[in-house]
Amino acid sequence: MKKIFKNIYLTPRFFVLHFSIVGLFVFAYFFPTLYGITKLLVLLLIVFLLFDLLLLFRNNTGIQATRILPDKLSNGDDNEIEIKVVNRFSFTTKIKIIDELPIQWQLRDFKIESLLNSSEEKKFTYQVRPTERGEYHFGNLNIFSTSVLGLASRRQQFSAEAMVPNYPSFLQLKKYDFIAFTNRLKLYGLKKIRRIGHTMEFEQIKDYVSGDDVRNINWKATAKRGNLMVNQFQDEKSQPVYSVIDKGRVMKMPFEQLSLLDYAINATLVISNIALKKHDKAGMFTFSRKVEDRVVAQRRSAQMNLLLETLYNVKTDFSESDFSRLYVDVKRYIKQRSLLLLYTNFETLDALHRQLPYLQAIAKTHLLVIIFFKNTELESFLHKKASTTHQIFEKTIAEKFIYEKKLIVNELQKYGIQTILTAPEDLTVNTINKYLEIKARGLL
Repeated sequence: MKKIFKNIYLTPRFFVLHFSIVGLFVFAYFFPTLYGITKLLVLLLIVFLLFDLLLLFRNNTGIQATRILPDKLSNGDDNEIEIKVVNRFSFTTKIKIIDELPIQWQLRDFKIESLLNSSEEKKFTYQVRPTERGEYHFGNLNIFSTSVLGLASRRQQFSAEAMVPNYPSFLQLKKYDFIAFTNRLKLYGLKKIRRIGHTMEFEQIKDYVSGDDVRNINWKATAKRGNLMVNQFQDEKSQPVYSVIDKGRVMKMPFEQLSLLDYAINATLVISNIALKKHDKAGMFTFSRKVEDRVVAQRRSAQMNLLLETLYNVKTDFSESDFSRLYVDVKRYIKQRSLLLLYTNFETLDALHRQLPYLQAIAKTHLLVIIFFKNTELESFLHKKASTTHQIFEKTIAEKFIYEKKLIVNELQKYGIQTILTAPEDLTVNTINKYLEIKARGLL
C-alpha cells in the first residue's frame, strides 16, 4: 500500500476542480442554496478520483518501457537515444516520460508527452550533444500515466541506470573515412587536389595532360609516339604523420560549448585514420609542462584503437605550455623526418615570438604545420552595428585582435613554417585539405 501511495500524483486538473469547489463554498456562505450542490460536487470529485485510481492501479503491468543507449557517445556530435514504450492498459492513456539524464547536461526540464492506445507500442527518440569526454551516467526512467479522467497520474519507475563513455568524435571519423576516398569531397569543403608522385619509384608512362610536371617528360617515348609522354611516379608511402596537441591554457577556450582541446582531439582522430588509409604511419602526443600520451607512428591494424583510447584519456589542468620541452622531446624520439601537425593557439604576436625559436628548430628537421584558431565570436561581434562610443571602441579592439591573427600567419610563413588559421568548426576539413596538399606536392 505504501508503494502505491508513493506513486500517486494529483494532476493540475484535480487542483483546478478542487479550488473551484472551494470557491463555491465561499459563495455558499452568502447564498446558502449553493451549499447542498457544493457538497454533492465534493462527493463526485472524490468518487471520480477513486475510480481514476482504480483504473490506473488495477493493472499491475501498466506501462512497459526500456531505454536503448549506444555503446559510446561521440563528443561534439548529436547522439540519438531511443525509448521504447508499450501500453498494457485496456484504455488509451496519456504518458509523460521523464528521463534522468547525466549531470553534465544540466537538463532539469526534459520530458516527452504522448498518447498511447491500448496495447500500442511506440518508439521515442531524442538527441543529446555531449561536450566533455568521460563517463556519462544515466539514471532511472520515469513514466507518468494518466487515464481519460485525468485527475491523477501513476508513476512507474524503471531501473535503467547505465554508464556510457563519451569518446572523441568517431561519427566525424566515419563520415570523413567515407568521403575522403570518393568524389564527394567538394560537397564537404574539401579541395580536390591532383596527386602527383615525386619519388624515384617508377609507375608508368602516360600521355601528358595540363598540370603534369614538365620535368618528368620522357623525350624518347615522346619521339616514338609523336605525342608528349610523361613518367609517372608513385607517391611516398609509410611516412610518419604525428598529431601534436597543445593541452595548455590557450586550448581551454570554448566555442559552441566544446573546448579547443576537444576540437583538436576530434581532428586528430580523423586525420590519423585518413593517414593510415593513405598508407602512412599515424601517431600522436600531447604536451603542456611535459610531453605525454605518446603513441609512436605506426601502420598496423590496432593503431586506430590505440589512438582512440589514448585520446579518450587525455587529461589536463590547462597549465602553461613549455615549447622547449616539446623541442627536446621531438629531437630525442623522432629520428625520421615526419609531418608534425601542431594544434595550438596564438592570440598575439608576442605570444608567438616567445615560442618561435623552438618552432624554427623543429621545422629544420621536420615538416611542421602550425594549426591555430580564429576567434569566431569576435568575428560575429564585428558584424553587429555599433551605436555608442563604447561599442565603437570594443569593435576597434576586436579588429586589432583579428588582424593580429593574420600577422601571425605571415610571420610563420616568413620562416617557412606551414600554417592553418581556421574556425574551430572547420578544423577537421582544413586539416585534411592541408594533409592532401602536402601529399600531392610531395613536400614531406
